[in-house]
Amino acid sequence: MSRLRAVGATLSLCLTLLAFPAAAGTGAKYMPVGHATTQPIGHHLFCLENKDECRPVQSRGLVAPLKLDHELILAVAEINTRINARIEPRSDQDLYGTEERWAYPVDAGDCEDFALLKRRALHEIGIDLANLLLTVVRKRNGEGHAVLTLHTDRGDFILDNLNWRVVAWTDAPYRFVKRQSKSDPGTWLDIGVASDVVVGAVAR
Repeated sequence: MSRLRAVGATLSLCLTLLAFPAAAGTGAKYMPVGHATTQPIGHHLFCLENKDECRPVQSRGLVAPLKLDHELILAVAEINTRINARIEPRSDQDLYGTEERWAYPVDAGDCEDFALLKRRALHEIGIDLANLLLTVVRKRNGEGHAVLTLHTDRGDFILDNLNWRVVAWTDAPYRFVKRQSKSDPGTWLDIGVASDVVVGAVAR
């Protein structure tokens, strides 16, 4: 990581600590998810290759939202900034020669690859996958984009490769389209009016 990016990561970590508690009281805490909708084709193909990550939850009841404390806020912020700094933004077309491929990045990746890697890293520190939900949005210019939603007792928060800070979903500059179901990672639920969206944002 370059010195400049390291400084940016440290600064964003401090800002994130302020953003978490402050944003919890603004707007609607939780996304108004609705009915089952189409699964992004890239995620469908990802699930075919990673079946264990997309199995429905059948052996337990509905998982409660993640209970945030200071230690967890620090951990989430650190993972978000570290992955944003380490992975080079590159399109699926550049990396794989195809418009849409969801995969774990090694050194470079598209927006959904950042989200997948953050999901895995947060799960490895003990956060249930039911509270780590891949989410499709549209940017202000209409371009499709993917982020990770952290579902907590303080509300829904967004981890984004285009933002060093973790922010409340209502503070993210997007129109939210659809996200994974808490009980079935292979099922997607609409947020407002859902539509098929190709996700590929690598820059603002």
